[in-house]
Amino acid sequence: MTGTVSKPTRSITASTDLSTDGLLTAYRTMRTIRDFEERVHDEFAGGDIPGFVHLYAGEEASAVGVCSHLGENDAIASTHRGHGHCIAKGVDINGMMAEIYGRITGSCRGKGGSMHIADLSKGMLGANGIVGGGPPLICGRALASKHKGDGGVAVAFFGDGASNQGTTLESLNLASIWNLPAIFVAENNGYAEATSSTWSVATDDIADRAAAFGMPGVIVDGFDFFAVYEAAGEAVARAREGGGPTLIEMKFTRYFGHFEGDQQLYRADEVKNARDNLDCLKRFRSRVTAAEQLTDAQLDQIDTEVAAGVDAAVVAAKAAPKPGADDLLTDVYVSY
Repeated sequence: MTGTVSKPTRSITASTDLSTDGLLTAYRTMRTIRDFEERVHDEFAGGDIPGFVHLYAGEEASAVGVCSHLGENDAIASTHRGHGHCIAKGVDINGMMAEIYGRITGSCRGKGGSMHIADLSKGMLGANGIVGGGPPLICGRALASKHKGDGGVAVAFFGDGASNQGTTLESLNLASIWNLPAIFVAENNGYAEATSSTWSVATDDIADRAAAFGMPGVIVDGFDFFAVYEAAGEAVARAREGGGPTLIEMKFTRYFGHFEGDQQLYRADEVKNARDNLDCLKRFRSRVTAAEQLTDAQLDQIDTEVAAGVDAAVVAAKAAPKPGADDLLTDVYVSY
C-alpha cells in the first residue's frame, strides 16, 4: 500500500444534516489544521522549534469529521501526530503554538512540546509519544462515563503501526467485554513511520479485525469529510445509546514525512496525487459550492481569518518567555 485505498470505502454523495453554521465550522476547523501544520512545517525549517514534530496535514477530515459529534462530556486520546486532533477538539491554537515552541504560555507550560500537548478541560487526554498508548486511556474514560451515566463517549485515534500493538488489541477486547461507549479510529495513512502497511499488517483492512472483538468495523474514505462525518455519527450515536464500541478505519495519506526531516525516499508521487485530486479541503469546497450550501466568498473569508490567526499565534509564541529554573519542579505531581 502506498497511501491508496485497497477496496471501495464508504463515501456518500447525499447532503448531510449539517446546518450552514455547521458546515462553516467544519471548514474553518479543517482549514485551521491545514494552515497550522503548514506553518509549523515552515517554522521548524528555521530551527526555532525544539524536539520532534509530526504533522497531520492531509488527514484533517478524520479529526474534524469525528470530533464534530463530540461535546464537553466526551474525550479523545491522540498520537504523536496529534495537532489535528487537538484543534478538532477545541484546544486553543495560541497555547498549542506556544507549547510547540517550548514557551511557558503553552498548553502544558512548554514542558510537553509537540508530541505531548494535552488539555483536559477540552477533553483532550493528550498527544502521546507511545505508539498504542491512547486506546487504554479511552477505555478508562469510557468506563467512567458509563458508571456516571453522563452520556460521554471516548475516542482513540491511532495509526496503522499502533494497530499491531498489544495495547490496542487488548483495548478493543476490553471495550467489547465491558460494552463501553468507546470508538477506535484507525488512521491508516499507509505507513508505520517508513514501513509500508503491506509489509507490516497481515490484512489489507484494519477494520476487518473488528469482527474478532464483536464490534462493527467500518472502512471510510478519509479524504471525504462527509463520509467520515456520517460514519462517526452512527458510531457515536450507537455508543451513547449503550450499543458498545466501534472500529472505524480511515484510508488516506499524510502530506509530510513521518517526522520533520524525513526525506521520504520510500514515497513516489502519491502526495502530489493526493493534494491535486483527493484533498479533503478541495473536495469539501467543491461539494458545498456545487450544492449552493456555501459560497466561495464565505470560504475565502474563512481562509483569510484563519491565516491571520495562525500568524498571530506564531508571533505570540516567539515573544513568550521560556520556562525558567523555578518551573523545573512544578506540574510534576497532582494534589487531590
